[in-house]
Amino acid sequence: MRFGVDYELTQHARENLQIRPNIQMAWIERILRSPELIEPDRVDPDLEHRLGRIEEYGGRVLRVIIRTNTTPLRLITFYFDRAMRNRL
Repeated sequence: MRFGVDYELTQHARENLQIRPNIQMAWIERILRSPELIEPDRVDPDLEHRLGRIEEYGGRVLRVIIRTNTTPLRLITFYFDRAMRNRL
């Protein structure tokens, strides 16, 4: 249990932590816990996209994708979403 959200990282998410060192785990956990926007996945109904601004990183929008039908939640991937920058 981290910051009130129980989750586990997929292999892909662990790899993303290595290739995207500018994204802090604390930011991911903040978006998991308190997203500004939640969107369903367009293809997979078991996936959920949680989005939120990271003010300390220039207000960029972090998109965190999780699988919701598992316990704990499975963190699939995360990235800064340029398309959402001025829409959130």
